[in-house]
Order: sequence, then C-alpha cells, then structure tokens
Amino acid sequence: MSNTQTIEEGTEAKKIPELEHRNFRNDEFWQKIPGWSTVTRDEFNDHKWQVKNSVQKIKQVQKILGPLCTPELLSDLEAGQKITPMNIRITPYMFALIDWTNPWDDPLRKQFLPLGSQFLPDHAYYEADSLGEDTDSPVPMLTHRYPDKVLFLPTTICPVYCSYCTRSRIIGGSTETVDKSTYGANQKKWDDAFEYLLRNPLIEDVVISGGDSYMLTPKQLKYIGESLLKIPHIRRIRYATKGIAIFPQKILTDDDWVNALRDVHEFGRRYGKQVVVHTHFSSPQEITKASQQAMDRLFSLGILVRNQAVLQSGVNNSVDTMVKLTRQLGFINVQPYYVYMHDMVPGCEHFRTTLAEGIELEKAVRGTTAGFNTPTFVCDLPGGGGKRHVASYEYYDKENGISVWRAPYVKPGELFTYFDPIHKLSKEAQKRWADKATVEAMVKEAKSKVE
Repeated sequence: MSNTQTIEEGTEAKKIPELEHRNFRNDEFWQKIPGWSTVTRDEFNDHKWQVKNSVQKIKQVQKILGPLCTPELLSDLEAGQKITPMNIRITPYMFALIDWTNPWDDPLRKQFLPLGSQFLPDHAYYEADSLGEDTDSPVPMLTHRYPDKVLFLPTTICPVYCSYCTRSRIIGGSTETVDKSTYGANQKKWDDAFEYLLRNPLIEDVVISGGDSYMLTPKQLKYIGESLLKIPHIRRIRYATKGIAIFPQKILTDDDWVNALRDVHEFGRRYGKQVVVHTHFSSPQEITKASQQAMDRLFSLGILVRNQAVLQSGVNNSVDTMVKLTRQLGFINVQPYYVYMHDMVPGCEHFRTTLAEGIELEKAVRGTTAGFNTPTFVCDLPGGGGKRHVASYEYYDKENGISVWRAPYVKPGELFTYFDPIHKLSKEAQKRWADKATVEAMVKEAKSKVE
C-alpha cells in the first residue's frame, strides 16, 4: 500500500493486514549508514551517544552518509537551508530510520530535513504566530486562551527541529530567512509565570511544552512539576515532548530523568492530581522496538502517554498510514488523542492538506479500533480561536478552499478563517487566488454566510 496515496471524499478504509501493527523494527538499521556502520547496539541505545552525535549541519549529513549523499541530494539539501525557517537538529535514531535510497519520498526525511525542491510559496494568509499564542500571553512563557487551561513554554530548545513546527518563530535558532529570540531555562521567569497562575484560581490545567520538556534537566523537571502541583487549584499537568517518538533512548537509559518524571507523577498522585505525558508520533516509520520498550518502562511506572500528530501531505495523509499509526500507538500503550490540521505558518505550505482531507480521514479511521484509541481530528484556528473538530465549521467553500468558524466560548462573537493550500485547488480557483481584490471579495462573501 502506498503511503503517498491521498484521501479523497468518499474513500473507504482498506483493512491493513491483521497483525502488521504489532511488528516493530528491531534490526541494526543504523549500521546501513556508512558513518555508523561499526556502532554497536549498546552504543546506539545510549542517550549520551545520541545527543553527542546529533546531526546539525549539512556537512555532517554529507560525512555520515558518504556515497549515499549524491551530488543531487547535497545540492537540494543546501538549497533547503536557504529557505527553511528551521535549522537542522536530528537524533541519529531518526536520521538512521530514513530510507536513504529514496530520501525524496521518505516521510521522516520530509519532517526533519528540508529540501529546496519541496518548498511552495507561503499562503497569502499565513502568519508567523498563526495561532495567536503571543497575543494571548499575559506574562512571558504563558499562553492563556481557554478559561481553565494554560500553555507554559519554559524553554525553546528541542532534541530535534521539525520542519513543520508551529513555533518556528522562536524555535530552531535563527536562519538565513528568520531572526529569532530563543531562550533556555530561566527559573526567575518561571516563577513569574507561577505567580500568575496563583492569582488566577480558574486555571486547573497546565501544558508544559516549549521547545520540548525532554530538554529540561531532572532537577528542572521536578521543580516545574512540583511547583505547579503545589498550587491548590491546579489539577492536571501535561509534559509535552516529541522525545519518545524521536529519541526513545532517553527513556531507556537516562535513569535520572525518568526517575524525576516518576517522582513528579507520584507527587501528583499524593495530591490527587494528574501528571501525564503528551508525545508526538506522526508516522508508523517512527515506531520501532525501542519505542515499545520505552513505553513499556513508562507504562510500568503508571504514567499515561497520549499522542498528538500533525496531518502532513506525503507523511500520513492516507487511510492505510493513519490506520496503521493509530493501531500501533494503541498497541504500545500510547493513546491517540489529536490529529491536527497543519497550521498556516511559514515554510510549510507543501505539508498542508485540505480540510476535506482531514474530514474524510477521520471518517475512515473511526471504527478501525476502539473509540478511546481513535484520535479526534481538529483544526487549531488561526487567530487564537482554539481547537475545533474538523467538521464543526460554520461554512466551507471547498471550491475556493475557505472555511469559516466560530469559537463561541473561547472568543464569542468572532469569526475565524482557515484556508486550504492553493496548490490543491482547481486551476480556476488558483487563478482567483492570484488576484488580491478577488481574494478579498471571496473571503468577505464566505464570512457573510455566517454573520
């Protein structure tokens, strides 16, 4: 089955082979990379080796791949670095899982190592801060949009830099196209955020993200977790990390970090409060035996892990891929939670799908496994409307790719718009999008349908 087969309206799910989702890669796949051909399993599975050998430069890519890095590939990689809003940072684990015999079509390469040939012009309505996180930030490092929930960003550092990152305005370091104000751990600013939480008793839920909470030291992990749990009205905290997906070796061999997470989890239980982890698998190719072993360890500690994926063209926008991902996650005790429509951020137009694709994919996936292990497909509305189910729009002009939404409790009285990628529209619609006056009239007309 092809991983690049796109979803069309009315498409029915194909049944994947019954036990395929239980098969996890467990070979020395990294030894196929010339630069790591002699690396032993014990070395590769050590979290310190993974950090030390992270790939961060095109010259490293060329050196590690050797003859696998063809002149054509090298030229395309170099061109990508002149366009992308994100620098390179990839763990050896994820780098080695890429199919280097066909990197152009590989779903992992697409997510972490941009090629110049893949980019498309940004949508006319893109925004660096598409979700309005900075607008809804009452104090540094906090976004407070929902009445009882906040997003806390204690660092902007990640173990990998994803090409599709929604926070590329602050994460991934400055590039040739973007200057950024990144930051690392700062306890003084954390304490200012905690003070805001103390003054707002309606807040019960804190998402600790960034950046990536994987990059917090054990001491920092405990300090943040226990400080939040000591606030009387905070009932739930969630550590958000892509780490389990792209760097399971940390769970397997960094005992200090895992024990710190365990301690916070047990601290929360004593207070009758929830401490969970949210991770981010987007492709079945990210899941190996190491993923399962990492989850076995967290599961044995009683730590609940949920998954939030991003819908990406050429990565997971086919029925068979999404069904397999969903069932594999459930099998290793990761609960599928959300699949996001891709945010309208710069440098990501080639990743985005239409809203119709998201709707049809959810129809196809629902019923393939238990309901509590079926992800909800959502659109996080541009402008800060928050997450809405993909089929809960007020109006959708499929021909011109314009959807109009309300967020009645988050921001009552406001209308929000999300736009399909122009290159996926009809030729006639693409011509209309080429004329600014016509575009303004189309958007105005769409909003008038629900005003």
